[in-house]
Amino acid sequence: MNGFQLVTHARSSIFRSGHLRALGVLGAFGALLVLGACGKTTRALSADATNETGVAAKDVAEATAGQPSAKFAFSTSSLTLIEETTGTSDWVTILSSPIKTPAAKEVYVSASLEAGLYTQTLVRSKNLKKDTSTASVAIQVRALIDGTPMPPGVVTYAARTQTLSATLEGAISGCLSVVTNPDGTQTIVLDPDCVTPEEIELILNTLNAASFNFVATNVPVGTHMISLQARISSSTSAQTGTASAKALVGKGTLVGQILRAVK
Repeated sequence: MNGFQLVTHARSSIFRSGHLRALGVLGAFGALLVLGACGKTTRALSADATNETGVAAKDVAEATAGQPSAKFAFSTSSLTLIEETTGTSDWVTILSSPIKTPAAKEVYVSASLEAGLYTQTLVRSKNLKKDTSTASVAIQVRALIDGTPMPPGVVTYAARTQTLSATLEGAISGCLSVVTNPDGTQTIVLDPDCVTPEEIELILNTLNAASFNFVATNVPVGTHMISLQARISSSTSAQTGTASAKALVGKGTLVGQILRAVK
């Protein structure tokens, strides 16, 4: 082997050794990447895709219910569930979802709703006569499983009683006259039939979010239906004034989970 061949052979050996070391470094780096990715998944959701909990990536425009699940179920709405009204004649089912229990366990339900109240009272008074107007309104909610109410039963999400009273003399403009007495003195006389009642009005309009938890114990194995119901009731009273009361149920979410409670 001449000198040129010895140099070429040495360079070839060095290249192979460096190449092997490079492959070893790349392999170790690749292993670190694999270990770093364990337990972490990145997933891009399209407009119609759903995430791991089954919630659509796009905004929900109407009430949606989750599919039967052994652990979790939901129903949600971005719309007004009960329009503003003075009252519902009975319970109204606003959200529902099926849920599957793999064993006799507890079913936990969390219900969140927007509760809106409107009350108006107006009083009219004159000649120092007291006038009173009252407006009352309430939103009650209950959760059911297979049509049976879940503890703790009926819950009041929002309620208001508004009472307005006033004792006024009334507007006397144009109701006064000057009378000359027999002794020549003059007296200012008020005609009570001419007095116009004075008015005071109070209007309150509020919207708040409220939430409550319901639990059913020892629910048997199988597929069950959980639902949320609401009802609105109101009453008013007025003398010479007016009164009105209304309520609404806005957006809402019903979430159900299967749990095993500590005994």
